Formats: sequence, structure tokens, C-alpha cells
Amino acid sequence: MNAADPNDPTLGPNAANHVALTPVSFLARAADVFPDRVAVIHGDWRLSWREVDERSRRLASALTARGIGRGDMVAVMAANTPQMIEAHFGIPMIGAVLNTLNTRLDVAALAFQLRHGAARVLLTDREFSAVMSEALSGLGVRPLVIDIDDPLAVGGERIGETDYESFIAGGDPMFVPPPLHDEWDAIALSYTSGTTGNPKGVVTHHRGAYLNAVGNAVTWAMPHFPVYLWTLPLFHCNGWCFPWTLALMAGTNVCLRRVDAKAILDAIREHRVTHYCGAPIVHSMLINAPAQWKEGITHQVSGLVAAASPPASMIEGMERMGFDITHVYGLTEVYGPAAVCAKSPDWDELPLEERVQRNARQGVRYPLQEGMSVLDPATMQPVPRDAQTMGEICFRGNIVMKGYLGNPQATTESFAGGWYHTGDLAVVHPDGYVHIRDRSKDIIISGGENISSIEVEDVLYRHPDVLDAAVVARPDPKWGETPCAFVTRRDGATVTAEELIAFCRARLAHFKAPRSVVFGPLAKTSTGKVQKNLLRARLKGL
Repeated sequence: MNAADPNDPTLGPNAANHVALTPVSFLARAADVFPDRVAVIHGDWRLSWREVDERSRRLASALTARGIGRGDMVAVMAANTPQMIEAHFGIPMIGAVLNTLNTRLDVAALAFQLRHGAARVLLTDREFSAVMSEALSGLGVRPLVIDIDDPLAVGGERIGETDYESFIAGGDPMFVPPPLHDEWDAIALSYTSGTTGNPKGVVTHHRGAYLNAVGNAVTWAMPHFPVYLWTLPLFHCNGWCFPWTLALMAGTNVCLRRVDAKAILDAIREHRVTHYCGAPIVHSMLINAPAQWKEGITHQVSGLVAAASPPASMIEGMERMGFDITHVYGLTEVYGPAAVCAKSPDWDELPLEERVQRNARQGVRYPLQEGMSVLDPATMQPVPRDAQTMGEICFRGNIVMKGYLGNPQATTESFAGGWYHTGDLAVVHPDGYVHIRDRSKDIIISGGENISSIEVEDVLYRHPDVLDAAVVARPDPKWGETPCAFVTRRDGATVTAEELIAFCRARLAHFKAPRSVVFGPLAKTSTGKVQKNLLRARLKGL
């Protein structure tokens, strides 16, 4: 007898032992097991998990009545509101695909995404009516437009056929959705925040979203009933899959329309927020906020920080506030965070400088991501763990996108050799932790030597007067390229270019130190990434 015999029909999958994985299932459980727990807080509005489940089913039912089903695109242009959370359940519940639009984009980018994604329905917040009206005017076929008329929205007008509350009022709160056809079906379409050209449409699937939602809870050791503050935009990688994680853990979503230091600190105090996510700028805002705004926050607060490595000033500042910060790394193509700088308990005994060095690393793969490796692009073999040899970070596993919508060439290139190629260059430390050195396009080659812009930026961030920093290549007639630093000073700081260059030279090989410094704000994308292409363009006029 062979338990793996493929010819034994009684050992195959059936309705009793196999169900397609989807994070939508977390909502039904939360509503069944914890129906009366507060699921969403938005101003004075409170929704229980039972109510979120009913409203999501109404949305799914109403969309079905309009002929929306498997594979149809439903776009959402919204702030962090209850309706946006419900969209993460009601839309994929019927096999439709959720396309969350970046609220910071311009008309051309939004029109491109609506057209490229072939949106059949658009849910749009009143506050963004001006830009959305113009974007819709350029489409050949106008989707069904439904207004989200949030009382906390500022300005704007209704531009749709109906409003969200009226639309879901016609739906069935007991609607039973069809079974998910296949866990490989698309759950979401998210566009990259590319700095040049049209962005790529990243298609993710139910299985990956399910696993990364669970991975969030495991990685962060989240307890049941967390209170999560939405400082991270829900449009960004589907809120890093946290809408589904919060349902899994029967937590509370505290909505926040705008990222504002006082509003964040007030919400943390009032609702006893336990968890939040954000880019480094969010954490810097909190550190630099007036002391009186922070008074009364005495409970443990945990934050995830992504994008740039957290500098010493950030880690030290958050520790003073009593916040515990964890560094994660990922991309839209891997559902948001797919790697974490997993902290070892013995790090707590280290001096701050050593803790900073360890916490600045991108770390190791998420528990449910099968593979993360730094590979030599030429041989596709892992680089040695010497903290010196650079290769490209690559991922493999269930928490990797299906591919790019309508772009088979880019999809094929990104999956070359059986790995997803991130384009990020890194080294591997002896303990196996990955540390990004640069984007492949951002390496500076000076006199034949490779200089990591991130390595130089890390040093700049150690200076107490530096709030923000980015380093790019500046053409040089002798060396080919030399590092140029763009720096935003802290309020009241007077550090000079010469002082910063000397500061870097004391901590780096001299050829790596910036040869020039430009002070002022940094150009960034709508998701907070520094637009180094624009910084390089600025150099042409200097």
C-alpha cells in the first residue's frame, strides 16, 4: 500500500478536505466567533465584525446584481475609511479583482490605470472628485461610478450614478458568495510607483494574500484583538495585506484619513493603539512632534518601518517614546513586506550603535515565503556570506505575484531563472541576514570603484542635523562619477556641506564620501520613495 498512490481516488482532494485559500474567509470567522467586537473606528462611527461582514456581503450582492463577477476589475479611489476596508472583502468575495488607486497620483496616471486595468466599476471618495472627473473624461468607456460620501472628507462633490450607502442598501446582508474558483485567481491589481514611464500592473492572487496576511501576524507576534492604526495607505499593496490580518486576529481598524503627527498621537492615546505601519517619514514625524502631544501614552506600541533602513536617530527616538520598531522589506510584487529584520533577544544587551547596525538590515524571509536569496546575476548562484560580495535579492514562493498585467516580457524577465528579481543589490552577513547596498541603477561607479549610495546615506543619517538624505551619481570629468548628497536639514540646524563631507570621510573610505552637498527637500514619489532620477536631473542645472 502506498499513501502517495495517485491512482487511489479515495485519497484525492474533495469538498471535505480541500478548500481554496482566500483571506476573505477570515471575515466570516471574525463575524461568527467575535460578532460584537469593534472592527472599525472612524471618527464617531463604530462597526462590529458582524456589521462589517453584513456590509461586505451587501457590497458583493449589489455588484453581482450589476453583472460583476470573476475577473472583473473594480477600482477604488479612497482614503483609509470603512468603505475601503469593506472593499477588501466584498469585491474579492465574488471573484472580482480589487484595484486600489493611489490618491496622490495625477490625472494622467489615474486615467492610464483605469484604462489599462479595464475597470468596470469605480468607487471614489468625494474628496478626490476633481482629479477623478478629469481622469474619467479621458476614457472611451466610462465605468459605473459610485461615490463614497464620507462625512470626514474635505470638499469635493458627487460625480457618480449613486452613492456607496445607497448602493449597498440594495444588497443582501445574507448574500452567499459563489465558491472561489481557484486560489490562483487574481485578488488584486496594484500599480508600481515607477519613477519613469507608465507603471506596471502587479497581479496578486488569493493564495498569496492569505499566506501573507497570516505571515504578518506570525512575524509580528500579533496577539488576538490588536488595535491597529491606519497610518499606512490602504491603497499601498492592499495595506500590506493587513486588512485581512486584522480580520484574522479579530482586531480593531482605527481609520485615519490623513497622516498628521498630532492626529496619530491622539488616536494612539484615545484608542490605545497597539500596532501601526509606516515609512520612515511617519516615524520621524512622531519623534519630532512636541512633547505635550505625546503625554499620556504609557502603553506598549509596536510599529513596522519599511523603505529606507531606520537610522540611529529614529531607533533611539522611538525607544525614548517607548515604541518598539521592527524593520521589514518588500515590494508590491511580493504583497508588501516579505522579509523582516527578525530581532534576536541578545540584541537587547548591545549598545545602541550595534543595535542600529543590526536593525538596519533587511533581514530574512517571512515565515511563509519559501525562498529569499542574494544571487549573482550572471551565475544565479548565492553570493558568499561575507558582508562584502554584492548580488541581487531574489524571492521564490507563494508570496510572489502572478505577474504584470498585459506585459509578458516584463513578467518573463522578472522571473528569469525561477526567481523573482527585485533589482535591489545586497550583501549577506555571516548570520544569513541580507543587507541592501543599492538599487542596481543607483550604484555609483567612481574611478572604476563601485560606491553604494545607501551606504553613504546610512552615514549621513547618523549626523544629528540630518532629517532626510539621498545620494546620487554626479558626472565628473576625471572620475566619471562622484557621489552627490541631497540633504534636508532638521529645523534650526545649520550644518554646512563641508562639515557633512568631513563627517562622512571620518566614517568611510574617502572615495565614497560625497564630493558635493545640495540642501533642500527631496523629490519623492506618491508612496514616499525618493525620486533619484529627478535629483540627477537637478544636477544638470547646478
